[in-house]
Amino acid sequence: MIDYEVHTLSNGIRILHKHSPSAITHCCFVVNAGSRDEPEHKEGVAHFIEHLLFKETERRSTNQILNRLELVGADLNAYTTKEYTCIHASLLKQHLGRAMDLFEDILFHSTFPEDEMEKERGVILDEIASYLDQPEEAIQDDFEALLFKNHPIGNNILGTPETVGAFNKADITNFIAANYNTAEMVFAVFGNYDLKKVVKLAEKYFGPIAANSTIKTRLAPKVNIGESVIVQRPISQAHCMLGGGAYPAKHPHKYGLLLLNNLLGGMGMSSRLNLEIREKYGIAYTVESSYTTFSDTGIFSVYFGTDTEKAEKALKLVHKELKKLRDQQLGTLQLQQAKQKFIGQIALAEENRLSLIIGMAKSLLDFGSVDSLEQIFAKINAVTAADLLEISNEIFDVAKMTTLLFEPNQ
Repeated sequence: MIDYEVHTLSNGIRILHKHSPSAITHCCFVVNAGSRDEPEHKEGVAHFIEHLLFKETERRSTNQILNRLELVGADLNAYTTKEYTCIHASLLKQHLGRAMDLFEDILFHSTFPEDEMEKERGVILDEIASYLDQPEEAIQDDFEALLFKNHPIGNNILGTPETVGAFNKADITNFIAANYNTAEMVFAVFGNYDLKKVVKLAEKYFGPIAANSTIKTRLAPKVNIGESVIVQRPISQAHCMLGGGAYPAKHPHKYGLLLLNNLLGGMGMSSRLNLEIREKYGIAYTVESSYTTFSDTGIFSVYFGTDTEKAEKALKLVHKELKKLRDQQLGTLQLQQAKQKFIGQIALAEENRLSLIIGMAKSLLDFGSVDSLEQIFAKINAVTAADLLEISNEIFDVAKMTTLLFEPNQ
């Protein structure tokens, strides 16, 4: 059952609407442009642009931009990923036009003044320094850099102090011209409207935007395999990540690996890694696995933090759990329980309406359509124990795994 509507403007921008009886509206504008699209030596420019969008435009000052939605109690924010830039807002139903007006202004009429660039340069340099002080955050980016050596998908989204320090206005306008393709933009609304109302507002605010049909070519990454790296850092405990390349977003085994990831180290206290490493042995304060998809690749990883002297044992226990999944096919009851748990978590996650509408916008960009909950559940239920065994042997192959360990240097 399709429970959303899509309208495409003449400039290629797509409008996605999902109805909700709530008095609260959630909306987002997603652009298919992220850090992986940055030219060499311009790492961090996509994120830099996201910061500067909240500064001056042709008709608004910084204060006017910040107050436009906050004065009516709305919440406005943005973020950048490897493949997307997203602006989002949550507000009362009657203020949708106000949000669309602001989105159009900051995305297409920002002036990027030099004084604001200097301020944000300082803010982002502080952000980079702060992130480096958090090993559980830093190890993830360093791990991705290890997996995708010499490829933009392995670069830190924030950039480096050197690149951020050197950005100029031309870098910003060049990136926007090359990557802000109107046919790769989605404005999505979750709220109590009919499609006609949303389209009328969209035609008013987004219709006049000139079409940009620049086609970008993303270089497919090659995954580095089988490397083990130890880095000494001024920290008090050990942090470890291991994993490797995984399936891209459109791969038929995606749902099988999502299910395996949830069983192994997903949400909740009953994941296999949590029960074995934290509950049974008490040797890691955090242990989790993750599976991230991109348009042409993916990453599967396991992370844990523990005392230095326990890191080797924790790593052995992780490999033991991965070996079980490679060697032993799940029983009928185990498979059914894993599916029930995962389906229940997905259903609960739908309660986060903002995340839901952003996810729908990204799906429209990636696939040209949005799966209903029923369709997602059907794909999960179609996964067999044999599928999981095949996936485990492909993705959890020890020979292909890369390991990164941060250990204290004192």
